[in-house]
Amino acid sequence: MGITLKTGLGSGIVIAAAMAGMPAAMAQDVVKIGLIAEMSGPFAEFGKQMEAGIKVYQKQFGETVAGKKVVVVIKDVGGPNPEVAKRHAQELVVRDKVQFLAGFGFSPNALAVAPVATESKTPMIVMNAAAAELTARSPYMVRVSFSFPNIVPPIARWAVDQGYKTAYSVVADYSPGQDVEKSFAAAYKAAGGELVGSVRTPITTLDFSPYMQKIKDVKPAAVFTYVNAGDVAPAFMREFRNRKLADVGSVLIGTGDITDEAAIDSMGDDALGVVTGYPYSMDHDSPENKKYVQDFKALRGATARPTIMSVAAYDGMAAIYEALRKTGGKGDGDAMLAALKGLKLTSPRGPIQIDAGNRDIIQRVYMRKVQKVDGRLANVEFATIEPKAETK
Repeated sequence: MGITLKTGLGSGIVIAAAMAGMPAAMAQDVVKIGLIAEMSGPFAEFGKQMEAGIKVYQKQFGETVAGKKVVVVIKDVGGPNPEVAKRHAQELVVRDKVQFLAGFGFSPNALAVAPVATESKTPMIVMNAAAAELTARSPYMVRVSFSFPNIVPPIARWAVDQGYKTAYSVVADYSPGQDVEKSFAAAYKAAGGELVGSVRTPITTLDFSPYMQKIKDVKPAAVFTYVNAGDVAPAFMREFRNRKLADVGSVLIGTGDITDEAAIDSMGDDALGVVTGYPYSMDHDSPENKKYVQDFKALRGATARPTIMSVAAYDGMAAIYEALRKTGGKGDGDAMLAALKGLKLTSPRGPIQIDAGNRDIIQRVYMRKVQKVDGRLANVEFATIEPKAETK
């Protein structure tokens, strides 16, 4: 599929055998994308989702565009490791001369790479990192995932509309979590709710027992949560149920990370009834998504579940292909960046657009509730918030 990988932090790049020793003229007909992603460790599913989204796109639309063969070179960053991410980016740009940088499961990694993209004038396609105003850190950064300040306010307003007038927030203690905390507090209070407590937890913690007991003592109407997927969200869910917070009248709401499709099966019935807001659900009802899910399962297995990371990677490839078409496969980073600004695409998640000004994504937010669908757990959409309500 045009993707090559060598695992291990700090490892060198493995160039596809077909490229080894190719004539200069032939090399000019290749566009290389350097994907910096989590391929090992507790967040390995992040990178695997991105890799799958890229493969599905190339299966559907081919490995060539505008006369160029598109080759993806993967670098394993292992998790939130800014120094490693920056070193990978420097190697990809200087040694391998990639035309695009992409991936970035964590905002600290994207922030570390931003100066590299700026100095080398290399378009940087963010496929997950969701910190506020991230694209302001480099004029060459384009985000195709989402930002928390856009998806959190609808969740807060929904909670107040449902009569959940007191809430306690729990967020991962790093920049995206702090953005979530701030956005929820502002929107919740503006809607008439009272925030009765908040706590920040270590980003990779699996022990939520001390936090849950304190929340149970407070008895908020809602517990609003943002913690990362991987192993963390299932651990949070288990402790919420084990402490029987529902018995004191607390409902669990949050961003879609806490019911991530790739981890939801491990949560079991503990996840039933949890309401989240997010830009994508595997069960989104559209022809594009049905085709995407079908091809994703064909690639990874009948029980595999695509997440927003795979869809964002798929859309990132769509954006790169469209930029190459617009420029005829020619042009430097500035020309590619100009082609990306204002770009509109039909995604498996619905219509999306790259803001021509801040290069961030404009998209819908879906309110979802975990229910059983054909015997499996699913994030079922029940409300759609159009982007004009949240986009600045």
